[in-house]
Amino acid sequence: MRQILTGVVLTAIVAAWTAPPAAAQAAGSAEAKAAKRVNPNWKVPRTPWGHPDLSGTWTTDDMKGVPTSRAAQYGTRQYLTDQEFAARAKARLNARVIDDARTGTFRNEEGSREFSYTSMVIDPPDGRVPSTTAASRARPRQGGSFGVGPWNSIQDFSLYDRCITRGAIGSFMPAVYGNGARIMQTPNAVVITYEMIHDTRIIPLDPKPRLGSNLQLWMGDARGHWEGDTLVVESTNFTDRTAVGGATHSTALHLTERFTRVDPDMIDYEITVNDPQTFTKPFTMRLTITQQPDYEIYEYACHEGNHSMRNVLSAERAYEREAAEAKAKGLPAPPRVFEQVNGPDRAR
Repeated sequence: MRQILTGVVLTAIVAAWTAPPAAAQAAGSAEAKAAKRVNPNWKVPRTPWGHPDLSGTWTTDDMKGVPTSRAAQYGTRQYLTDQEFAARAKARLNARVIDDARTGTFRNEEGSREFSYTSMVIDPPDGRVPSTTAASRARPRQGGSFGVGPWNSIQDFSLYDRCITRGAIGSFMPAVYGNGARIMQTPNAVVITYEMIHDTRIIPLDPKPRLGSNLQLWMGDARGHWEGDTLVVESTNFTDRTAVGGATHSTALHLTERFTRVDPDMIDYEITVNDPQTFTKPFTMRLTITQQPDYEIYEYACHEGNHSMRNVLSAERAYEREAAEAKAKGLPAPPRVFEQVNGPDRAR
């Protein structure tokens, strides 16, 4: 049983997995106003050198129930009604009960709160990731172990499969586990270490010149500055091999991230994606990242060329031999059957 919030209900937040209190409706700095109601004297903590203090271990576990894009039925509403929220909480609880009864499945890490956001995307107003461009749709699709091949070399796997990176935004998007990040600060930099795939971003706060346009990085070239209590991070110089918003972006990607401490245990995190070569218009996602009781970041002991890759590649070679033997005998090739996650088997 997860921790239940009692007393004053924080705006847009409700308790997890029992009959929830009402999901309050508000916008803008609602979470900050709610924190003031809980403790009128609360202020954003400061580092010894005077910057807003974002340091600590944070996680996106509390965002697991929130879809990236908004269902059409909610229109431009950013928050669920009480009834809609109760229905989603019940559906998520039922899904976990089914998962817990399975053998050999991952056990989902969960947070201690549930947010009534209708989507992570908050702009455009319909809450949906914009359409991709024709150029984006023409790019080769990135491979991955949830796909159907072909599996000819290790390069056919995604960077995630290969333990290289999930990208600057993907590294903090909620997944089945490993959604933590550790934020550290110095007077001249903010450092973010992500739990899954063990990436670390060093974000300079001084006016250091940007890299040349001919240099591309997995996590981009970041520069940060403070706007009041908000850390603003502008990143460019990305490769074209990581993804955001469900699409592989181009090297023209420009990310703007905003981190605002709104509560002793919460940071509002907004990401604006601007890539005219991939999306027809910019869009902004909002996640509220939180601190969880006793959350620890563990080593992500992943390595490129691990057992799953070896098994997939060896299975592909075995299939090729079977197909060649069948062809030599004048027989049809054996069927290719792939187990699909959250769906039926599919043959090709």
